Amino acid sequence: MLIDYTILDRITEIENTWITMSDGCRIAARIWLPKTADTEPVPAILEYIPYRKRDFMRSRDEPIHRYFAAHGYASIRVDIRGSGDSEGILHDEYSHQEHDDALEVITWIAKQPWCSGAIGMMGISWGGFNALQIAARNPSNLKAIMTLCSTDDRYADDAHYMGGCLLNENMQWGSMLTLYSALPPDPEIVGDQWWDMWQQRLNNLEPFPVVWMRHQSRDNYWKHGSVCENYDAIRCPVYAIGGWADGYTNAIPRLMTHLSCPKKSLIGPWAHVFPQDGVPGPAIGFLQEAVRWWNHWLKGEETGIMDEPAFRVWMQESQTPQPQYAVWPGRWVAEETWPSPRINEQRWFLEPGHLSPLPEKPTELSFCSPQTTGVRSGEWCGFGADGEMPRDQRPDDGGSLVFDSDPLTERLEVLGAPVVELDLCVNQPVAMIAVRLGEVAPDGSVLRVTYGLLNLTHRESHETPQPLEPGKWYQVRVQLNDFAHAFPPGSRIRLSLSTSYWPIAWPPPVPVTLTVRTGMSHVTLPVRPPRQEDEALRPFGPPEAAPGTPHKKLRQLSMRRTIEIDLASNEMVYTLRSDGGEFDGASHARIEEIDLDVGYTLFKRYRILEKDALSAQTELTQTAHLKRRDWSIWLECRTRLTATTETFQFAGELEAYHGDQLIKRHDWALAIPRSLL
Repeated sequence: MLIDYTILDRITEIENTWITMSDGCRIAARIWLPKTADTEPVPAILEYIPYRKRDFMRSRDEPIHRYFAAHGYASIRVDIRGSGDSEGILHDEYSHQEHDDALEVITWIAKQPWCSGAIGMMGISWGGFNALQIAARNPSNLKAIMTLCSTDDRYADDAHYMGGCLLNENMQWGSMLTLYSALPPDPEIVGDQWWDMWQQRLNNLEPFPVVWMRHQSRDNYWKHGSVCENYDAIRCPVYAIGGWADGYTNAIPRLMTHLSCPKKSLIGPWAHVFPQDGVPGPAIGFLQEAVRWWNHWLKGEETGIMDEPAFRVWMQESQTPQPQYAVWPGRWVAEETWPSPRINEQRWFLEPGHLSPLPEKPTELSFCSPQTTGVRSGEWCGFGADGEMPRDQRPDDGGSLVFDSDPLTERLEVLGAPVVELDLCVNQPVAMIAVRLGEVAPDGSVLRVTYGLLNLTHRESHETPQPLEPGKWYQVRVQLNDFAHAFPPGSRIRLSLSTSYWPIAWPPPVPVTLTVRTGMSHVTLPVRPPRQEDEALRPFGPPEAAPGTPHKKLRQLSMRRTIEIDLASNEMVYTLRSDGGEFDGASHARIEEIDLDVGYTLFKRYRILEKDALSAQTELTQTAHLKRRDWSIWLECRTRLTATTETFQFAGELEAYHGDQLIKRHDWALAIPRSLL
């Protein structure tokens, strides 16, 4: 990455400033300005998230915001109410209060003497979510947004549920947010009131996994903040960006399909990271691309960015399955619009063990997957860490119903979302199906290309699920995740069906035998013909950034992922130990610029018996540490999820220490009724 150290000479940094809301709550902001902004007002770019601008996210924030400031923008990083150094309580993600505060923050920015009045909003993940959500509120000064790794549908396409199935990510992410919400503000910023603010946070703490598990279908809770409820509410220009290894890619084609405002999109091979840090590579000069976008919409300059194709993606080439990829080979391709009229549908019919271009005589095929099927699935959402990508699928395919095409005689490029339509019946009122599309190499290895899940009680609606009638035949449609992939000649296309997908998704309460009727069951692939114009696409520059704050590693913690099988009980245990990823493998680090030691560790473990769905168990242990001289904060959070046939059983403990003194302990033991899950 090219780092321009002269940027520091061209900008002014304000470590903290207070933005007072109409109810008196003070919101903390960090600001980077061009040195000329006092006399020459500039547009502003807002990032609005709860991830602690002062410490844990400092090294990530600074290279981005300093870069924008050096290129003629006021760049503002705000801690959401109840997070970091901001006052108040963080009750939930994407709340009405969060949105209302954002409107006041935007109004405040527009009134500052260094601001021209034109404001953009950007962010990745949470910041990408609320950029869309706040754009739907139409503040007059918000002129454009960039949303990365986000979603338009909080129920159907977020970390909580997928196809109506409960994701284990709900437990992991919710436990992490619970710990983050229990951290205190920095006394160097808020002064002596830090103690009262911390006590307020601790006393109002609620375990977020439980909050979200109380809403198991697509009710009004999830509709709030889901911009898919009314795409037309967004009127400012939108640049939607993501990566194929991320968990949020599907929203980008939907936004391109339904938004009526000016729009543009980019999908690389990346995980849940900014594209200048893109893993798998190639990384790109994303910050230069962002400046082109902002210059066009906030300064009115002709940068040519809107003259380029609206839908640009990385067409991935075939790979041998690996736990991680430094670079995923491929090339940039583009469509002028999306959906593209150039995409052709290619249908393959399911026959016993075979994918056929023509239907044959119907045959009934029954199967019941081991509960351990899915162990080679990788993480639901990649963050660029070792071991998180899907491995060779043959072990999972051994517990699945599998259909292979004949070897391809020519290259086949696919772009979009495959759709699988199945005639099926089951022997239980609650069941799920996992559908995987893979590439079988000549050596027999299987690369998972894309997949989809469906809770079969949600077959008609996520809003009003209905139990299945055992033995009754249903026609079911499963849409898989969007992807771009080139199948080489000699490879085979594989469709794999399973009745479990652990540890990605929580299993139904009873093992399910599912019967598929071949003949009319089929998969439809979106085939993309070659486009000569792809060769003339404007290349991205190399990654650039401003310098960030250096940190000193105090304690290294190597990431470790393991899978163990108890050969006596057939229990599978998946374990991860990690530092959290913010400080290059350091579980403890010192930010010398602010004389602060910070630390975070994560341990998670998934357990399940091969034939017992009720043996499923998720456990997480997290620690977080803040220390400056005699100010020392230590938090430990332990959470566990199990289930009976009727309820989910959540247990958790959180301990908060100041020095050696236990300040607060939470003990949670909560039962959440299962509703067709």
